[in-house]
Amino acid sequence: MNEKLRNIPALHQLLRESLVAEYGHEYVAYQARLLLAQVRMAVKNGHDVPNEAVLFQSLESQLSAGIDPVLNGTGVVLHTNLGRAPWAKRAQKAAQEAMDYAAVEIDVRDGKRGRRGGAVEDRICALFGAEAALVVNNCAAAVLLGLRTFARGKKVLVSRGELVEIGGGYRVPEVLEESGAEMVEVGTTNRTHLKDYQRVLDALPPDSGVVLKVHQSNFRQEGFVTRPAVHDLASLPAMLMVDMGSGNVATQDDEPSVAELLKAGAPVVCFSGDKLLGGPQAGVMVGKKEYVEKARRCPLYRALRPDKVTLAGIGATLDVWLRGEKPPLWEMIDCDLELLKKEVEKWASALDDKLQVSVQKVQGAVGGGSMPGKTWASWALCIEGRSPEHIKTRLLQQRPPVYGLIKDNAFYIDARTIVPLGQSQLMLDVLHAAFTAKS
Repeated sequence: MNEKLRNIPALHQLLRESLVAEYGHEYVAYQARLLLAQVRMAVKNGHDVPNEAVLFQSLESQLSAGIDPVLNGTGVVLHTNLGRAPWAKRAQKAAQEAMDYAAVEIDVRDGKRGRRGGAVEDRICALFGAEAALVVNNCAAAVLLGLRTFARGKKVLVSRGELVEIGGGYRVPEVLEESGAEMVEVGTTNRTHLKDYQRVLDALPPDSGVVLKVHQSNFRQEGFVTRPAVHDLASLPAMLMVDMGSGNVATQDDEPSVAELLKAGAPVVCFSGDKLLGGPQAGVMVGKKEYVEKARRCPLYRALRPDKVTLAGIGATLDVWLRGEKPPLWEMIDCDLELLKKEVEKWASALDDKLQVSVQKVQGAVGGGSMPGKTWASWALCIEGRSPEHIKTRLLQQRPPVYGLIKDNAFYIDARTIVPLGQSQLMLDVLHAAFTAKS
């Protein structure tokens, strides 16, 4: 083992001038030390020392890693690990322009200091019919801000069926605890009635209870299930806050829109900007002016407010909706099946001399905790004849890398999350590069 350890290159041998020129001495040295530590551990566990070419390839791969463009062939349109909603071109342009000096807190009409993101909030109010709005950095932040503002030191009533945990370990009970509120579970896991809330509120002093309704995000209950509607909860003698998560602009199946929740009497509704709205990551709070402005005055708001690029992107996304158009997310959701099939057939015909491929009908989903249980038909390129793990590795090594799905010992690339974005030819080019004769 000692002989093997002595064969591990020294740090200075990995500090190539080309890498240092590209990434800087400090970062190359940092990643090289990590790599050498991994190699030493592997050697101690009985592995051989990789050759120099493999070491440099590993180092360069680690140095170049970042938030890079990818091709999403999973069919999941709101793929959280791939950044959720692709931005509209209009939003991309607005964000790019905001990177220079921008009127973030200036009223351009008179040059005086204005409300941060005021023009964006006006657009939100116009689109959803809200009295007031504010924007923070994500929906979890909007919920935390709301609970800290309206429920600190109070009892917060939540249905047991809505005490959810979503991605990243976000748990409603823990957020409630962090806000300084005391959680009170009402009802049962599958059935909660209005009387369950009323019974608890009757036992509390006036103005000491808040009702929180939470979207179930990435699961849904079916069968013997009951939950009060928002208009019923709004009739209770307690402030109501709705965490709707996805931010529907229009009603989807049995999920109401933001505007419908407000019309039903919800004084405060919180939702995400990068889900069904189709914009950048952000959290939006809309509702009655007295409540939203109270949240704006909370010291926590300053710690949660977004930067100018996010505000610009959200504002331009709202412009897309206000113009009667839809962002790319909805182009993917509403895409014509025949168009998808034709494009996949092109991929297959161009590759049938290199790979064992077929055109297969598959099922896709929204993802991102939106419209749980909702699936739809799509078309995908199915690659067989080789190990699906080998195919996956080859496609991840490309630029841009391709993410797909492994199912039934085959690799699938769903066209729904590629074709509507105008990436069909790029996908074909990447497939050609990945699977040439010498691969």
